[in-house]
Amino acid sequence: MTDHGNALALYVHWPYCARICPYCDFNVVRDRGRVAEQAGLAAAILSDLEAQAVLTGPRRLASIFFGGGTPSLMEPAAVAAVIDRARTLFPPAGEVEITLEANPTDAEAGRFNALAEAGVNRLSMGVQALDDAALAFLGRNHSADEARRAVAVAARAFDRLSIDLIYARPDQTVASWTAELTEALDMGFEHVSPYQLTIEPTTAFGRAVARGLWTPPDEDTAAALYETTQAVLEGAGFDAYEVSNHGRGVAARSTHNLHVWRGGDYLGLGPGAHGRLTLAGARTATVARRGIADYVAGVATGQPWSDHEILDPRSAAEERVLLGLRTVEGVALTELATLDRSMETGPLAGLIADGFLTVAAGRVVATPAGRPVLDGVLRALLV
Repeated sequence: MTDHGNALALYVHWPYCARICPYCDFNVVRDRGRVAEQAGLAAAILSDLEAQAVLTGPRRLASIFFGGGTPSLMEPAAVAAVIDRARTLFPPAGEVEITLEANPTDAEAGRFNALAEAGVNRLSMGVQALDDAALAFLGRNHSADEARRAVAVAARAFDRLSIDLIYARPDQTVASWTAELTEALDMGFEHVSPYQLTIEPTTAFGRAVARGLWTPPDEDTAAALYETTQAVLEGAGFDAYEVSNHGRGVAARSTHNLHVWRGGDYLGLGPGAHGRLTLAGARTATVARRGIADYVAGVATGQPWSDHEILDPRSAAEERVLLGLRTVEGVALTELATLDRSMETGPLAGLIADGFLTVAAGRVVATPAGRPVLDGVLRALLV
């Protein structure tokens, strides 16, 4: 387990994208050559980092994660500046995992060496599919061949590689997904994050489905694709250490994500970024101002957050359960006791009896039957 008493992670949100994918509901904007704006945002992120370091006091750096958006569009010098300043403000005890999300366009692949020199040591590639028709449907701006070339370039620059893939696409079959997933594994990734396509109502896909322009796979097909994902990855030596994250051995697991899922403190830097900090002994949830200009102005006036909330013990325990049950480590039984959940009666007892949860060594863990329906399990447990 990570030492959360002094460890602090950083999440840096870079909102710019070359194009907006039709399934995306993240806080993103089109890049469109906003050079001056991006330079101002990079400077604001550094200032925000400095200010939050004053709030937290001396801490040990656990990890850094550059997400978005497309942080591989950041200037490598800006990435290096954040990393260097974080190391100075929060001296690490040893090597620190520094992850950056990237899209496999040829233009970004050419930047990989510079990003590695900036200090990034783990690249998360948003490949999403290895089929050109699927990539076009998903609104991606790269082809399958471009993805393969980018992976080859990335493998020379980074020791640690992760790939994101999206399944449960319209008309996708078990056979085609098996072949696609197998090809991705043959590329040498140590970590795979397969996500079932989720239709959010505010996205272009959500509007298209609402108008009847296309239909997502039915529940039985989606379940078959999920089971295929688990079987193929397990057969290749990948552990499903979290619902949507698989690593080839313990060392391949994402240190940053585990820190968050285990309830560790982390700073949220950048427009709309969420954070969790222990301030004056209280667990505090922070949300940065969502608009780029609003965030930059807020940092300048010492008010980067649009919201911050001190979580009461019950809310903090609920959050730890929501995150912890996503992982194979589960959550301490004492957290459920804080929520008045008993192994003898009530929803916890029922979910154990029905085979969706189990208890071992003082921890509650989702079973293989519970993981595919975890959202429902959590609703039954907590509501």
